[in-house]
Amino acid sequence: MTTVQAPPPSPLPPPSAPPAPVTPAQVPAVPTPGRPATRRSVPRRIRVITGVTVAALALMFGSLAIGSAAARDGLRVIGRDAGPQVLATAGLYFGLSDMDAQIADALLMGQQYGKERQQALARYDQRRSEANDALMKAFELSGDDAAERKTVQSVLDGLGRYERLVGQALLLDSQARHPAGAPSDKVVAVYRQATDLMRLVLLPQAYNLTLESGTIVRRTYDEKSVTVPALRGVVIMTGLVALACLVWLQVYLARRFRRVFGLALLAATLVTALALVAGASVLAQDERDLRAAKSQGFDPVLNVARARAISNSMQGDQSRYVLDKVRADTYEHTYLDKAMTVFYLPAGNLDAYHAKVAGTGGGYLGLMGNRLDGPDGERVLAAYQAFQRADTGFRSLAASGRADEAVAARLGPVRQAFDAYDDALVTLSRGHELAFDRKIDSGEQALDDLWRLAPFAIGGIALLVLAGVWPRLKEYR
Repeated sequence: MTTVQAPPPSPLPPPSAPPAPVTPAQVPAVPTPGRPATRRSVPRRIRVITGVTVAALALMFGSLAIGSAAARDGLRVIGRDAGPQVLATAGLYFGLSDMDAQIADALLMGQQYGKERQQALARYDQRRSEANDALMKAFELSGDDAAERKTVQSVLDGLGRYERLVGQALLLDSQARHPAGAPSDKVVAVYRQATDLMRLVLLPQAYNLTLESGTIVRRTYDEKSVTVPALRGVVIMTGLVALACLVWLQVYLARRFRRVFGLALLAATLVTALALVAGASVLAQDERDLRAAKSQGFDPVLNVARARAISNSMQGDQSRYVLDKVRADTYEHTYLDKAMTVFYLPAGNLDAYHAKVAGTGGGYLGLMGNRLDGPDGERVLAAYQAFQRADTGFRSLAASGRADEAVAARLGPVRQAFDAYDDALVTLSRGHELAFDRKIDSGEQALDDLWRLAPFAIGGIALLVLAGVWPRLKEYR
């Protein structure tokens, strides 16, 4: 039997150094319970998107508020402040010019037309009262404008001097007891002082008040016609940004939570779109109303008021033409200048102007040149032509030395023709005043309606956004 020898045992390894201590950094991380990083970033993103959306909504409503304030300020200045002041001062010009015309008529009548003379003096008192009321209104509307207040005070002082001179002329005229026609030289001399004060001082000052107030209206309109459309553009731009943010918020929530769009955010988007459309529409309407109130209301009313005042002064020049023989040629030229200011046709003298007015049906320039459309405008032109025909006959009588007949024509056919022309101007002005008031009221009403509903829209959108976002944030609590 064969014996198998076992192999010798292997030598033991030499003793080694003790193992190095394990540092905490070498210990493998043990997962701990908690929210993943992606879950922590979702609420933050929701808050950021919501904050951007709220900021865009605030910008939209803020720009809408600024635009509405600008539009309302323009409507207030033109419709309630400077605009009425312009019309009041234009009425002042008419009242002052008619005062002087009535005194000229009263002096021209003498003792032959006792009843008509009393009517002229009664009308003078009425116009004086109207002029004083217009001055008081102009003073109140001038506010803190020191220059306008000084002008009004100057007109008041001058009007007092004018009334003293008129009283003196009427007293001398009643003592003279002259027949119809030119009074004594002493009466004429006093009346010259009065009418010069009126024509050279008071009427220009009244016209300056109209110009100053008209400048405020034009400056306001020019400013608002630029700022309101610009702010409407800002409203549209910020509104589109707000809608885009709302859509962005809904898309993010729908994708992240794998759900359909929330009804609350959809409703918020719809309300925002409606608010945007309504706000932009109201600003556009106010822009149109402001433009129409200026071009279809204020400008025509002011032009007609000026034309009426100048025309009234024209018929006063007819009386002065007979009253003051020394200045007859001056008053004839003054009449022509005023006539061409109202209805301009190129003419070298009054006879040529009369012929052109009688032979043409259009082509007029001047204050009334572009105000003759429509039935009311045609009526004004026809009445003006009749007034000029009456003036032609009146001057031919005066030039031929028939003073009594000239005075009778002045107080009869000429006055009747002028009254018909003046009535036509008043009718035309009332139509434009109605258009002016209607446009101002329409613009203000649109703004009132908008801001009667805007707070509810703002609060509703805020609640709807909160209702759409808050449930999603609660899922991470």
